[in-house]
Amino acid sequence: MRSDKDSDNLWANTARVECGASALRDDITADVLVVGGGFTGCCAALQLAKSGAGVCLLEARSLGYGGSGRNVGLVNAGLWLEPDRIERILGSAAGVRLNETLALGPAQVFSLIEEHGIDCDATRTGTLHCAHSESGLADLRERLRQYRARDWNVDLLDSNETALKTGTSRYCGALWDHRAGTIQPMAYVRGLAIAAMASGARIFEMSPVTEIVCKQGQWVAATENGSVRADAVVLATNAYHQGLRHDARPSYTPVNFFQVATTPIDDEIVGSILAERQGAWDTMKVMSSFRVDAERRFVLGSVGSLDGFGRQVHCAWARRRLEEMYPAISDSEFEFAWSGRIAMTSNHLPRIVKFGERALAIYGYSGRGIGPGTVFGTSVANYLLSGNGDDLPLEPVGAHRELLSKFKQIGYELGATGYHLTVSRGAR
Repeated sequence: MRSDKDSDNLWANTARVECGASALRDDITADVLVVGGGFTGCCAALQLAKSGAGVCLLEARSLGYGGSGRNVGLVNAGLWLEPDRIERILGSAAGVRLNETLALGPAQVFSLIEEHGIDCDATRTGTLHCAHSESGLADLRERLRQYRARDWNVDLLDSNETALKTGTSRYCGALWDHRAGTIQPMAYVRGLAIAAMASGARIFEMSPVTEIVCKQGQWVAATENGSVRADAVVLATNAYHQGLRHDARPSYTPVNFFQVATTPIDDEIVGSILAERQGAWDTMKVMSSFRVDAERRFVLGSVGSLDGFGRQVHCAWARRRLEEMYPAISDSEFEFAWSGRIAMTSNHLPRIVKFGERALAIYGYSGRGIGPGTVFGTSVANYLLSGNGDDLPLEPVGAHRELLSKFKQIGYELGATGYHLTVSRGAR
């Protein structure tokens, strides 16, 4: 198993395109400055550039370095929360608006992939939300009721149908969302950036912003070797905000999610494991995900960080889980193992913070980055172009602060580590 922190990410190692962006080394002007080169930032830059705006994007590391490039790669519709609960939290009108907008997330992702010829191993055979128990199946039945009430294209599979789809008999049933699919997430980010640059966007990597201030009606962002002056700014750093101390910096609870990927599986075996290439996740309290990539690697993930004391525990859990689900590949070597951060909010809803005139920060997807990041990035760009608040999927707030986030972060990690330790030792 690879262990070097900068080379252990499957998606970074298998994306087939490079962006060729350099560091900012000049003082430039733009109509809009975008800070952060993930799904949200790259979609915002692409939409702005396509519409003729002068846009500059600054990324502190490399494009997709954060959660976007460490993602599972499941292109799901909506958020983790049930749509009824979203409407209770936000109120009927605002909740319906967010639900309806994010329901179209997968269609928007796949449309961008097709329009710009993005080479990211896109499949659109759906995703599977798998019930690990009868209580999990009851939860899926309730979700199905809510989805059907909105005419969303989702079916509930029984245990036999689920076993045929997944290749394992570990689940009682599954929700099959036909709208969804999978991608190579790092390749998607890079493809968005390449399309944005082709449309005129200026994108710079290795250019962390050290300061943002408003001077004489314009926003000025400073980096070590240059600056950007712009009429508007989009802060799209999400869970990988660094360095910049500003009132608009994202406030969230960091939750780690790790993944391991096996060496490529033999052709005669891989056909029985997620044969239609759906991505999947389960209803367990400490959720796990699984899929097969384009090069036949089995990819398994769950809550937890591989950067600290829990690494051995989490990897031992992954080994045991693989043995339980797919004995035929249980001796496969783990070729890659990596983790990333999720920006979790207290009610699991995203935030748009308006921290000044034509200045927005977007974050808090709580584990659903691809569809919402694409939708929010594009929508914020449209809002800055039009000035029409109806272009936004969610009403902006003036400020947001998460309470006790450090303690919550520790709780998530300890809970996941304790669970994985118990399971890896053979408890049921």
